[in-house]
Amino acid sequence: MRRVLVVGATSGIAHACSRLWAAEQAEFFLVARNPEKLAQNARDLAARGAYAVHTQVSDLNRFEGHEALIDACFVRMKSLDIALIAYGTLPDQRACERDPLLTIEAFSSNGLGAIALLTTLANRMEAQGNGTLAVISSVAGDRGRPSNYVYGAAKSSLTVFCSGLRARLYKSGVHVLTIKPGFVDTPMTEGLPLPAPLVSSADAVARIIHRAIDKRRDEIYTPGFWRLIMLIIRSIPIAVFKRLDL
Repeated sequence: MRRVLVVGATSGIAHACSRLWAAEQAEFFLVARNPEKLAQNARDLAARGAYAVHTQVSDLNRFEGHEALIDACFVRMKSLDIALIAYGTLPDQRACERDPLLTIEAFSSNGLGAIALLTTLANRMEAQGNGTLAVISSVAGDRGRPSNYVYGAAKSSLTVFCSGLRARLYKSGVHVLTIKPGFVDTPMTEGLPLPAPLVSSADAVARIIHRAIDKRRDEIYTPGFWRLIMLIIRSIPIAVFKRLDL
C-alpha cells in the first residue's frame, strides 16, 4: 500500500493522479486551501478504493506552518512513499506588470511556497531513506516570454531548485521527479485562448506522471512533444525572440 501526500490536492492534475493511486488502494494525506473542494475530492477518492483519506486545509504561502503540516502528515501515515507537490496559481501577467506586490505574491505562490515546503519535506524523507518527491513545474519555466514571464520565472526557480535537490538526495535513496506540463485542460486554464491541438486532458497527463514515478524518471515534459517545442523556443536567438509576440 502506497502512502501519498498530495499538496494542492484540488488541482485538476493532482486529483487525476490521486484517482489512479486510489484504484491501487493508496492511503492519502491531502492538502489544499478550499475546504469544500478538498472534502469533495476526499469522498471521491474513498469511493474509488482509497485505503484511507486524511485532509488538512492549509495555505502554503504561510511558510511558518510548513513544519506542523509535515508533522501532521507523518503522525497520520508514519512514512511517505510519494509526495506530489502540485501547488500554484496562474497569475494575471498584465496586472503583475502594474503592481510589484502582485508580482511577489505570484512568485511566492508558484515558486517560493513549494521551495520552502520541499526544504522541510526533503529533510524528513531523507531521514526515512526512501520515497519520491514529484514536483509540478511548467514548460513556462524554460524561457521567459512576454505573455507569462512572472509565472515562468517562478517555475524556473522551482525547476532549478529540484535539480539541485535531486542531486543532494540521490545517495539517500530519495528520488526527485520534475514535471513540466504544457497546456492542460483544467479549471486553472479555463477561458484561456489555447491552441486546441496542444491541449491535453488532466487524465492523460496523470497517466504520464504515474508511469514516470514508477520508472524513477528525473524530469519529464507532459506530453512528451513539449520537449521538442521548448527546445525550439529556447533555440530562437534573442535578437529574434524579443520581437515575437509569445
